Amino acid sequence: GTMGRFTVWDYVVFAAMLLVSAVIGVYYAFAGGGQKTSKDFLMGGRSMSALPVALSLTASFMSAVTVLGTPAEIYRYGAIFCIFAITYGLVVLCSAEIFLPVFYKLGVTSTYEYLELRFNKYLRLCGTVLFIIQTARIYIYFDLISFFPFQTLYTGIVIYAPALALNQVTGFDLWGAVVATGVVCTFYCTLGGLKAVVWTDVFQVGIMVAGFSSVIIRAVVVQEGIERIVNDSYYGGRLNFWDFNPNPLQRHTFWTIVIGGTFTWTGIYGVNQSQVQRYIACKSRFHAKMSLYINLVGLWAILACATLCGLALYSIYKDCDPWTAKQVSALDQLMPYLVLDILHDFPGLPGLFVASAYSGTLSTVSSSINALAAVTVEDLIRPYFKSVSEKKLSWISKGMSLFYGGVCIAMAALASLLGALLQAALSIFGMVGGPLLGLFSLGILCPFANGIGAFVGLISGFIISLWVGIGSQIYPPLPERTKPLYLSTAGCNITSGNLTSTANPLTTVFSTPTAERPALADNWYSLSYLYFSTLGTLITIVVGIIISLLTGGLKQNTDRKFLLTKEDFLSNFSWSKSERVKKVEVFNQNPFTVADEGTDNPAFSHIEMDVASNENKVNGLHL
Repeated sequence: GTMGRFTVWDYVVFAAMLLVSAVIGVYYAFAGGGQKTSKDFLMGGRSMSALPVALSLTASFMSAVTVLGTPAEIYRYGAIFCIFAITYGLVVLCSAEIFLPVFYKLGVTSTYEYLELRFNKYLRLCGTVLFIIQTARIYIYFDLISFFPFQTLYTGIVIYAPALALNQVTGFDLWGAVVATGVVCTFYCTLGGLKAVVWTDVFQVGIMVAGFSSVIIRAVVVQEGIERIVNDSYYGGRLNFWDFNPNPLQRHTFWTIVIGGTFTWTGIYGVNQSQVQRYIACKSRFHAKMSLYINLVGLWAILACATLCGLALYSIYKDCDPWTAKQVSALDQLMPYLVLDILHDFPGLPGLFVASAYSGTLSTVSSSINALAAVTVEDLIRPYFKSVSEKKLSWISKGMSLFYGGVCIAMAALASLLGALLQAALSIFGMVGGPLLGLFSLGILCPFANGIGAFVGLISGFIISLWVGIGSQIYPPLPERTKPLYLSTAGCNITSGNLTSTANPLTTVFSTPTAERPALADNWYSLSYLYFSTLGTLITIVVGIIISLLTGGLKQNTDRKFLLTKEDFLSNFSWSKSERVKKVEVFNQNPFTVADEGTDNPAFSHIEMDVASNENKVNGLHL
C-alpha cells in the first residue's frame, strides 16, 4: 500500500502524552505539602513503594533507542539479542544482593557518598566528577553500545537522535519535538522532583507498551498469523538464539552477552546514581529489593516486545529491505517506516508509536536530570556549605534541575551539528563504567582494600579501557566479527541499478583497507564492545587488591557497615526484624540523628558526611 504521513490525530496523541507528563509534575509540586527539603525533592521523602519504582526503573532503562534500535538490531543481526534476558536476571540479582544492602543501610543520597565513607573524599570527588560528565547509560546508535558516558552530552543525543530518525521518515517536526520534550521534561523534574520522575515513568511505560503492542498486533494481522512471522524468521536465519563460540572478538555470542552484558549492566543497575537513587528511595529494604525484582519482569516484557517487532520487520520486508533499497537512510528508521506502512489507515496510532519513542526519551532524560541534581547538591554543595538550610537546599536542587534541563536541550542542538564526532567521543568515554563498578566492588567486597589501592586500580582500569575503546573507534571490527545477516531486495519493484550488494552491505562502510590495519586491530581492538566494561572492572579490582596488600591493607580494621556482611544476606529471610535492628544500630552510632519519620529507612538518621568529625573514626576505619 501507499506510505502514510502524519495527520492531525497523530500530533494530538503526542501532545496528550506531553500534557499528562506535565500535569503529573504540577501535582507532585504541591501534593503532601510540596517539596520542603532537598531529601523530599531528590529522594521522594524516601517513602516510595516497590511497584512504581520498579516501573520507573524499567522505563528509564528503555530509552527511545530501545523502541527504535532494538527491533532494527534483531532485523539486522538476528534474535541472539534475546540472550540479554539471562543477563538482566544476573544483573538484578547482583544489584539486589550485593550493592543494594550496603547503600540502603547507610542511607546515602548519592552513591558517591559511599566512596568517602569507605575510602576518602578524593575518591568521592573522582566518582562525582566522572558521573557529572558521564551518564546513566548509552546505546550508541546502530551499534547498541550500552555504557555510561558524558551525562549531559548523552542526554542531548538521547533527545536529538530519535527526533531525527522519526523526522526523516514521518515528517514529524524535528525541532518542535526536541524543544517540546526537553522543556516538558525539565518542567516536571524541576517542579515535582523524584516523585514526579517516578510517576511520569509509570505513565510512560504504559505508553511504550501500548505503542509496541499496536505494531505487533497489526503486523500479525497483516502477516495473517504469528506462525508466518516465526517461519519467515526461521528460514531467514533470524532465530539464531544459540551461538556458544567462546571467541571474545565476536560481537554477540552467548558468552559475550551473558558475561560481558552482566558487567556492563551491573555498572548501571548496581552503582549508577540514576538507578540507585530510585530504589534506595523506597520506604523499606524489602520494597527496594522487590522494586528490582519486579522491574526484571518489566525488562523481560520490553525485550519480548522489541524482539517480536524485529521479527515482524523481517517477515514483512524479507523480500524488499527498505535500507538496502534506499527507502530509509539508517537502520533506526526502520520502525517508523514500518509504522507508517502498516498503521497509516488508523489515525492516531502512528502518533501513539511516536509518543512511545518519546516516552523512552523523557524517562531516560528525567532520571538523568534528577540524578545530576542529586549528585551536585549532595557531593559538591552540602559538604562544603554546611550552614545552608534544608529549605534553601531544596530550592538549590530545583535550580540545578532547571539548569541541567537547559544544558540537555543545548546539547541536543550540539548533537545536530557534531553528530558523528559526539558519537565517537561518547563511546570512548563510555569505558568509565567498568572501572567505577570495580571501585565500588573493591569497597563493598574487600575489607582490606584501601584508598591508595582503590585509586591506582581506578586509574589502571580507566587507562586500559580507554586504550581498547579508542582503538576500536579508529579500527572498527570487520563484518566477520559483527556477523550481519543477509538482506534481500529481490521483491522490490524498482530498478536494480539503485541497489548495492546485499550479501554484506557493511563491508563498504569501513574506510580502512585491511592491508593497513595494524596487528592489534584484528584482536585487541576487535574485542566485543560488551567486554570493555568487564575488562575495566576486573583490572580495577585486581590492581586495587595488589596495591592495597602492598600498602598495608591487611593492617586496617574497616567498619563492617561499609561492607557486605553475612547478616546482610541472611536478612533476606527475616526482613522486618533485621531492618529494625539495622535502624537502631545506625541511630546509636550516629550523634546527628533526626526524628524518625515512621519508615524503616535508615536514611532518616542522616549519617554525617564529614566522617573525620566522628571522634573515633576516619574514612570507615576504627582508630
